[in-house]
Amino acid sequence: MTSTTEPVAEPVAEAVVDKPAMSHREVLEALSGILLGMFVSILATSVVSSSLPRIITDLHGTQSAFTWVVTATLLTTTISTPIWGKLADLVNRKLLIQLALVISVVSAALAGLSHSTEMLIGMRALQGIGAGGLTALGTVLIADIISPRERGRYMGFMGAVMGVAMVGGPLLGGVLTDSALGWRWNFFVGLPFAVAAIVVLQRTLHLPKLTRREVRIDYLGATLISIGIAGLLLWITFAGDKFEWLSGESFAWVGLSVLVLVAAGWAETRAAEPIIPLHLFRNRTLVLAVVGSVAVGIAMFGTSVFIGQYMQLARGKTPTQSGLLTIPMILGLMLSSTLSGRVISRTGRYKKFMVVGAVMLTAGLALMGTIHYNTNFVLVALYMAILGAGVGMLMQNLVLAVQNTLDIREIGSGTSSVAFFRTLGGAIGVSALGAVLASRSQDLIASGLTKIGVDVSAMGSSDSLPDLSTLPAPVRTVVEQAMGDSIADLFLIAAPIALIALIAVLLLKEVPLGTRSGIQQRLEVDGHPIDEPVLGQPLVGEPVVADLDGRVDATDDVRV
Repeated sequence: MTSTTEPVAEPVAEAVVDKPAMSHREVLEALSGILLGMFVSILATSVVSSSLPRIITDLHGTQSAFTWVVTATLLTTTISTPIWGKLADLVNRKLLIQLALVISVVSAALAGLSHSTEMLIGMRALQGIGAGGLTALGTVLIADIISPRERGRYMGFMGAVMGVAMVGGPLLGGVLTDSALGWRWNFFVGLPFAVAAIVVLQRTLHLPKLTRREVRIDYLGATLISIGIAGLLLWITFAGDKFEWLSGESFAWVGLSVLVLVAAGWAETRAAEPIIPLHLFRNRTLVLAVVGSVAVGIAMFGTSVFIGQYMQLARGKTPTQSGLLTIPMILGLMLSSTLSGRVISRTGRYKKFMVVGAVMLTAGLALMGTIHYNTNFVLVALYMAILGAGVGMLMQNLVLAVQNTLDIREIGSGTSSVAFFRTLGGAIGVSALGAVLASRSQDLIASGLTKIGVDVSAMGSSDSLPDLSTLPAPVRTVVEQAMGDSIADLFLIAAPIALIALIAVLLLKEVPLGTRSGIQQRLEVDGHPIDEPVLGQPLVGEPVVADLDGRVDATDDVRV
């Protein structure tokens, strides 16, 4: 710590280092804008979950199109998340999250104007870029203002926001789809919330200025990672349909994609500011959290997106009814996340909840694998609640465990790396399980129709999503049975993958939760205030001090 002429007096230094944590009211004010941004992000995704089967049917899309509407968003979210995270370590985080909100809502509005599945997929891909920013930055900003130990105290608010968005989204989407407004309003409904989020963030979120750092974006690494991941997802989608799994085309797709990813790894070791800093993987907690997050992503995203299809194509429910019937899973997630967070805040112990969550996730998936087209809805609701509770106790606590062990200057990169691999797992899960569903359902429908004497060859492509209301009763029953059994198979495939998350959690070493927020840590490194000039503030010769709320006073002879 220095001044322009002589060392700063000790009392002044203490004023900066020992600055108290934000009060409960200050935290809530700052948290309000962040949570509103998270609400917009979750709503934009969840609002179409119950109406997507109707949307694809109206646009004359196929099962592959249904899968890619979801996969495209996950793909761009996966690719953009670490880029947003790296930017969060370099430039103004409040500006970044506001930019992510703008991208999310503009792309959502354009998606609402789609007249083909191709345009819808493209706009959803653009929407994923904004979602990647909201995913990475929301968690990073929460770490800025709340210490790991106290974070559970506010999990109730986060859980409530997630619950309202995840429960209300499918229900709202179903109501809009079944109303005179139609499904296009699913994409327009988030606009006022996004505008409100941008305004609230501007008024309530005050952060200290970042220390001066030269911004160097790793364009080569970002490009290679994007191409490699996209190649693998395209291979998973096309294999078994456009070409055989064991074929020259298949080996070419995999070989080239892996080669590009190897080149991306090499590029990351040479980059001044790598998108995914490889040295972070020396951190055992981060490595195990990444493994667990990939498994959670496959199990969670790779199955939950097909629950809407189960409700509508295997049970004959409307989009509104489909949204209502998924409430048990969301309530399980919300309650388990909130209650476990409070106990973690009080005790400082988190591993046991992660273990229980991994067990419940595996059990919930296995139980969902036993459902059929006529399973009692009470049992289906119970199984979904168990699945949701497992996700609620596991997903955010994996991020908490990682943030608790990272240097504050790498919180953005580390947090986004975990989110990156979780979303990557989800994208792979949706692509792979969607391909399995398309193939399996076609085979079962063709077999069932043959048994009742229907000439399958005269019906055209069976890859198109059926409209149950237009089918004769015997054919409708065949379709419902086929879709119910096919979707249940997806859960059975995902259950063993969830065991990987359980093993990773069991190997985690529990580290006592820190008691200093990100803001406090950013004002102090190794017990001393950061002795670097502030980005956008005077250099040597014009001493300033940044308060915790980001306001700068030029009267104190201290630089942050």
